[in-house]
Amino acid sequence: MFVNESTKDGILPSQLIQKLIDNNIIFSNEKISSDLIQPASLDLRLGFKGWRVPASFLPGKNSSVEDKLKEFAMHEFSLSDGIVLECGCVYIVKLLEGLKLPKNISGLANPKSSTGRLDVFTRLIVDNSQEFETIPEGYSGPMYIEISPRTFSIVVRTGTRLNQLRFGLGNFSISDHKMKELQMKFGLVRNNEQNILSDKVENGLPLSVDLTGFDGLVGYKAKKHSMLIDCDKPKNYKADFFWEKIKSSDLITSNSNSTRSLVLSPDAFYILASKEFVSVPANLAAEMRPYDTRVGEFRAHYAGFFDPGFGLSELKAGKTKAVLEIRSHDVPFLIEDGQTICRLVFEPMVADPKELYGQTDGKNNYQSQGLKLSKHFIT
Repeated sequence: MFVNESTKDGILPSQLIQKLIDNNIIFSNEKISSDLIQPASLDLRLGFKGWRVPASFLPGKNSSVEDKLKEFAMHEFSLSDGIVLECGCVYIVKLLEGLKLPKNISGLANPKSSTGRLDVFTRLIVDNSQEFETIPEGYSGPMYIEISPRTFSIVVRTGTRLNQLRFGLGNFSISDHKMKELQMKFGLVRNNEQNILSDKVENGLPLSVDLTGFDGLVGYKAKKHSMLIDCDKPKNYKADFFWEKIKSSDLITSNSNSTRSLVLSPDAFYILASKEFVSVPANLAAEMRPYDTRVGEFRAHYAGFFDPGFGLSELKAGKTKAVLEIRSHDVPFLIEDGQTICRLVFEPMVADPKELYGQTDGKNNYQSQGLKLSKHFIT
């Protein structure tokens, strides 16, 4: 076993992910370079082959992804020279990386931050699975990614990184009671330097939406029918071609209490920011969990991983907000300034990573962020 029996349960840090690679537990025909390894996750790369499919699917407990593709794929294509993935279509791509996990290690995937902020819906699929994004303990086999651009058509190629994978050892969930203790000790989520939360602690710490904005700018709404976006070209596109600015003057203000509100249009895509600042200590990792329909018919995020070091005051990043990728479903929905919109779940690390998120200048795109579009845009 590559870890000691005494090793505590939790999320594997970068140095243990490297150990997984060194022991061929994570394998690839292409070199897995160190820049793919984040403090608490591994960037996954698109492989050489993809398939256009008529609908999203799961293979089920008795089938492989390849078996399903033989039945349902509309056509196969190569990614070697780059390929356009069109808005509104569903694609499956085999990843360069595969796994031979030990029986006590599982995996959980999420889109990368830049992927979610482009409104590109991605989900990891593995053989014999009945759930997206999860990899069971002891899994051995290939990995695939479902890709569905929702607003912008995109260009990808072999090696493009759209999602990332975390590895967990044992059972590492944290109770609500323990979450409250961590909040009091570390101030994981705080508003104006106060640890007062917008809502109760239940399946995570609550995050609320900021509609006060900064210098009159509250958020962004994606323009449909825009140009192609190459996922491998950062700082390459003028934001105004792709996004409408949402300004304070666009909001509804209540006559009774002066609360600001925004009406979300059905199937429009918005970039907003949390009212709170978020900090992730070195011994913890965080994940923004899926939206709860009890608080409204909208999805509050796509990309949900927050690495150790994110927003840490010790790294001079104490005022780092969470960016909210929001899409309303079916009907217009009104959200108010300060409304709880999602929850942040913290999980223990097996060990502190050797390098924290944002510790090296210029390496991480979203440290100290406020309201920020993906790295592809010039604002």
